[in-house]
Order: sequence, then structure tokens, then C-alpha cells
Amino acid sequence: MDLFDHAREKQVEKEAPLAARMRPRTLDEFIGQEHIVGPGRLLRRAIQADQLSSLIFYGPPGTGKTTLARIIANTTHAHFIALNAVLSGVKDIREAIETAKDQRGMFGKKTILFIDEVHRFNKAQQDALLPHVENGTVILIGATTENPYFEVNKALVSRSRIFQLRSLNEDDLRNIARQALADAERGYGKLKVNLSDEALDHLVNVANGDARGVLNALELAVETTPPDEYGLVNITTDVAEESIQRRAVLYDKDGDAHFDTISAFIKSLRGSDPDAALYWMAKMIYAGEDPRFIFRRMLIFAGEDVGMADPNALRVVTAAAQAFDYVGLPEGRFHLAEACLYLATAPKSNSGFAFFDALAAVEQEREAEVPNHLRDANRDSDDFGHGKGYLYPHAYRDHWVAQQYLPASLQGRVFYQPGDQGYEATIREQVARRREEQLAAMLESELSLEGAIDQLGRGPATQNRWLQRTLGSVGQQLGQTRDRIFALAKIQRHDLILDLNAGTGLFTWEAVRRAPVGGVWALAGDSQTAQALSQQAENLDALARPVILTGSLLDLPQLVSRHANETGAPLFDVIIGRNVLTRLASKADAARLIGALLKAGGRLALAEAIPRHTQRLHQLIDWSALPAGLVEQIIAAEEAIYAAPDDPMVNWDETSLQQVFADAGLANISVVPETAAAEWRISRGQIDRWFNVDDAAGRPTFAQHLQRAGLNAAELEQIKYIFQNQLAEKVVRWQSTTAYLANM
Repeated sequence: MDLFDHAREKQVEKEAPLAARMRPRTLDEFIGQEHIVGPGRLLRRAIQADQLSSLIFYGPPGTGKTTLARIIANTTHAHFIALNAVLSGVKDIREAIETAKDQRGMFGKKTILFIDEVHRFNKAQQDALLPHVENGTVILIGATTENPYFEVNKALVSRSRIFQLRSLNEDDLRNIARQALADAERGYGKLKVNLSDEALDHLVNVANGDARGVLNALELAVETTPPDEYGLVNITTDVAEESIQRRAVLYDKDGDAHFDTISAFIKSLRGSDPDAALYWMAKMIYAGEDPRFIFRRMLIFAGEDVGMADPNALRVVTAAAQAFDYVGLPEGRFHLAEACLYLATAPKSNSGFAFFDALAAVEQEREAEVPNHLRDANRDSDDFGHGKGYLYPHAYRDHWVAQQYLPASLQGRVFYQPGDQGYEATIREQVARRREEQLAAMLESELSLEGAIDQLGRGPATQNRWLQRTLGSVGQQLGQTRDRIFALAKIQRHDLILDLNAGTGLFTWEAVRRAPVGGVWALAGDSQTAQALSQQAENLDALARPVILTGSLLDLPQLVSRHANETGAPLFDVIIGRNVLTRLASKADAARLIGALLKAGGRLALAEAIPRHTQRLHQLIDWSALPAGLVEQIIAAEEAIYAAPDDPMVNWDETSLQQVFADAGLANISVVPETAAAEWRISRGQIDRWFNVDDAAGRPTFAQHLQRAGLNAAELEQIKYIFQNQLAEKVVRWQSTTAYLANM
């Protein structure tokens, strides 16, 4: 670069639009997107450590995708090349690759290749880039406003980490505008600009989450407003309204916003929310969507989601669509609104899906012949008897008679289940009653036939399958607990998550999967557990591995601070855990600690087994062989276990747990108990442990509790014999209660 080039660059930089001049140069200047660049986040750690892998930034315009790439260019020690997919071709890609090879060969430097609008590359261009991303010649950073999972080569996506940027909130946009007004070098810090709060509110509101939009409007307002006699540039609401008059709506008819918006519209109709449905439809019309497309979707909805609950819905939408074709815009918007409101307020039923069940039966069942009495009698009734035995419904009362219409192999099969809304509610009982009569008619005819009794379901094979399900039910219950917790936690892919009781990693690994570009921290109770988790984590990419802490829950703040001593202890978006509080003596201290680690507006989801509500052993036994007085002693002794006021495992329940969190400042916590039963096989060894009177370690055994209640050795031996006789090596239904704790 010669002196003329340098001077030209300086001049271009000076004359660049405000949005370009104010582009942040460091992470500290960057405003917004805390979910991916906040303290402790994976992307921030990767940028600071200069350990980047290929990335794709996906989000609406003006949210900072290109800016983040420039910050990486300023921060990293790698060589940086920038291309725009609209202006570049295969030749430019090859030149960039050659430059990257030279940088690696001559200087040992990595090369970061930034491609703006990467979704604009055609297949040939993406294929030309792929091998060099795969072998590490370049580290790709792509920016796109379109969903990369749909618009970018799947091979490139699979080799990149996707970060989704969100529209900036109003506070972010206000801070960006104020930053531009205060910056004397790149912004308007040298001018006396008086921007009223009302004017700023208007700019922020109409910019609709777009930083470039608010800066462009601010630039137009400042540059076109002459200073007053005191040298003040007064930006009033009137000036702001002239500078930015129409809200920009992100909506590409062939892109992600199109599909997301129509999806929101249909789901609002399905949820019977007329306000939301009108809003999403208005957004589509405002953005220029073809009203006929909206009508097509409403016609589908009338059959799929309203269906037989209101058969009139299809007629209304059809009539509205025909009226629109006759009238057109703008008056046709009344017909759009009428169809939308009718569907949103109509009763709902998806019973039309019964057709697909019938279709599946056709695909899976062996070919079934038409029953003889239903066959066409006009052609060969004399020779083959086709049609004989058919009962003509109009000859009977109510124009209906009980007879079978399904093939013999599908007798009794039900496809259609009437809903309990609207019109279907009026026919529900009638359909059920007629089916019962048809079933009775079918059974009556089958009982008159000779043949062996069907033994299906009674043989050894069926018993074995039942046993397999029994042995797997405990694991299934754990899986259900995990699914329930993650449903309550509502984890997003950028969330920073804390698992309070990692254990075997049941929650931890699920969190890693659900937050691939966030971060997961997990607390292991001991070094052995931590080592096992660390070994499993070796299979993951270094940046995706969870941060594993070792210690007790009450030590957690110190553990977190110690690990994050350079960047500052983070607050967590989501805190999850299972059986975190059960054994703690001070649940109040734990609740305050958890609240202190949770980010404002963060989500908490815990599953706590309540020992007080667990299965009682005496309920599993037939006590008829023992005296009533002795049985009463046994029951009283066992119930006393769960009523001990000083035992932290049993001196609490869901009500007291909710109060503990309320006292800790988390008043919006909901605690919902759920009782479930799992199949347990009780071994002889387990019974021996229950009746071990010599065990001095840990909690007292069942037999030791019975001793304290006054039972002697002979009575204990007699009770143990009953347990061995009735329960040993048998499967029982073991009830337990879990409290699901979550903030509302």
C-alpha cells in the first residue's frame, strides 16, 4: 500500500456512513447479544483464547454479525480475509485459499476467511470452499440472515458451530445511539446534539431491533438539522419522525421469516387466539405476502384443525376466498379478517387425521377382501352370492342398522375418535353407542363359529416381554423425570446452564446437547464422580465440554468464582438438578445460594424426591398371620421413621419446600408433587439389609427402627421370614413422589 492508497482509505473511512464508522472494534464496545458474548459464554472464551473453529452467525440485519467478525479480526493473531458472497466467485475463493496456504507456509499463521451473506454462494462455490474448511486451510466465519440449516451446504453447516443473533432490544438501541452521540472521533461527540427522550424513543421503536436502522436515522436527523443560535442541534420528535417513518419488517417470501411467520399465524389460529392470529396475518400483508397464499393455508386449517368440530368453517373460508378474488385489495382485507376470526374462535378438532390411521392400516395390514354382503350385487349375485345378507339401512328405524362394514381382519378397529368440541360433541355419544351395537353384533356372530380359543398374549413369549418391560421401568422413570425437567427449563441453544447434582450425567449431557453454543457447568459431589464425567467429556470438542466442579452445594459460589477468576463469576440462565436438596440439613441456605447464582429472569427446574411420601414396606405385606397388636406396632414404627422432626430427609414436603424458596426471595416458584409407580424386583439380599440389626454405619435399618419400637429378636425373625416368603425375588409396584420445582 502506497501513501495515496493510505490517504484514500482514510478519506473513505471518514466519509463512511455513521453505522459503518461506529462499528465496534472490541468486545467491550460491542452492545447486545449477551447470550453468546456475555461473560463465560463459549464464543467470548473462544475469541479471547484465539481458539476459533469455523462459525456461522445467523440473525436479522443490523444485529452485529459482520461486527463480530471484525472484532475477531482485530483480536485474533490469524490472517484475516473478508469476502462478500454477492460479489465474489470461485476465482476469489481460490485466491483466498492460495493466500491462506502462503500464510501457513511462510509465517505459520492460521487464516480466517469471513464470508458475508454466505447463503448467496451457489453449490459450486460452496463445494469449492468445503475441502479447505475440512482440512483446516481456512477457518470459515459465515454471516447470513437466512436459516443456515436450509440455505447453506449441509457439509459446511456440519463443520461449523452455529450462533444465532437476536434482534436488539430497546435498551441496546438506546445505548448504541448514545454511544454515537458521545464518540468525538467517529460519531457526533464534537457537536452539541440535543436528542429528546421522545425522539430517541421513536427512533428506537421504528428501527425494530436493527442497530444500522437507528444509526442511519440518527445520522440523517443530525446532518439535516441546522444548529440554533446557541450551536445546539435539536432533534425533536418531528425531526425523528421525518428521519425514520416506516418500520422495517423482516420478511422474505422465500426465506426463514416467511415460514416462521406463517407458522406463528397457524399456531395462533390453532390456539384460538384471535388477537395473535390477526397480528401475524397483518404482518404478512404489511410485508407484501400474497393473500391467496394465506387463504390456501386457512383452507387447509379449516379441514385439519377445525374439521368436524365446525363443518361450517370450510364453507366460510371458501366463501371468503371467493369474495376476495372478486373484490381484491384493499377491501378484500375484510374477507381475510372474517375468515381469520372465524377460524380462531371456532371449536377445534383434528379428528380428520383418522384418515391417515386408516391409510397406515392399508399400508401395513395384509390385503383384505371386501366382505361378501358389501360386494356389488348387480353383476354376479346369482353365481357368487355377492351382496347377499346386506341390510339396507333405510329400511330400519333412524335409517341405521348394526352390521359390519370393515374387512374381517379389521373387525372392531377404530380410526375416528370424535372430539368433545362443537358439532362433534353432539355426535360423540351417538357414534360410541352405534359402535357398541356393532361390536355386540360381531361377537354374537363369532361365538356361533367353531374354532380354537385364541391364546395370544398368554404364552411364555408374552410373559418374557412383560418381564423385560418390568426390569426397564426404573430407567424409563428416570428418563421421564429428565424430560419433564427439560420441558420446565425451556433451554435455548445459547443458555448458560448449571446442573447442581451431576451424578452420572443424566441431566448434564442432555444440557450439553440442548445448549451447543452456550455453556454447561456441573457440580459433582466427589472426585470419583468428577473424574468419570471428565473422562466422558473427552469425547467432546474442547469448547463444548462442560465445566465440572467438585464439592458440596454450599461450596458452589466459591467453586464457581475460583474457576472463573479471570472473567468474573457468571450468573446462569438455567439451573437444573435432581435430588439436590433431599439430604441437606439447611434447605433455606441452599435456596438462597441457588437464587444468588440465577440470572434475573433465569429459569430454575428441580426434581426432588420426597422421602416422606415414599412407599411403605408394611403396605406390601399380607399381615393376616400376625396378631393385630403386633401389626399395629410395625406400622407405627415405620410411620415414625417419616415423622422424625430432626431428620432433614423426612422433615419436609412440597409445601414447606415452596415456603423455603419464597423466604429466599423466589416467590414465583411453583412446586408440583407427582406420584409415580415403578416396578421393582426385591432380592433376598435387599431384605437381609433391611433386617440387619448389627449395622452401625449410616442411617438405622428397618429392623433397628422396629427394635426401638419394642419388638424382640423372635418377633423380628418372624417378620423377616414373612418378608422373605412374600417378597423375595418378586416384582412389586413401588410408589414414590417427586416434587417438580420451577419458576413461573
